[in-house]
Amino acid sequence: MSAHIPPSFYKYRASIVFALAGILIALAPLPSPITTPTERHFRVEARSFEYNPAVLRANPGDRVTIELIPMDVVHGIYIDGYNLEFHADPGQTGELTFIANRPGIYRFRCSVTCGALHPFMIGKLQVGPNSLLWRGAGLATLAALAGAWRLRR
Repeated sequence: MSAHIPPSFYKYRASIVFALAGILIALAPLPSPITTPTERHFRVEARSFEYNPAVLRANPGDRVTIELIPMDVVHGIYIDGYNLEFHADPGQTGELTFIANRPGIYRFRCSVTCGALHPFMIGKLQVGPNSLLWRGAGLATLAALAGAWRLRR
């Protein structure tokens, strides 16, 4: 008894291959680059319910120093996942140093009630490579190849 392959399989096999490749790219673990831990120093200005910069990037093992500069009222930073907190008064700076030893994306937020929109004063600490960027680049390349293949036919 032989297996019967429906004719539609041959018609759509390239689409099936590209779809499976897309799933593989989206779900495959990315190799993490080997980097030597370094010193990272971030000057973060806090004002009017926002941090600038709002995204801090480090590699696992980096020694991170965050210098907080409040521009209007007292502000603080609490880093989820690291359970670290510090604050600074206007005209002064606060500083926190730690080892970024937990890969992932962590929110940091104001730890001092600074006004009505205080709960929305949030930033992001990204420890590790930007895998979303590389997965997006891989999927975009796959889409371009699929489009070129489709036009060729």
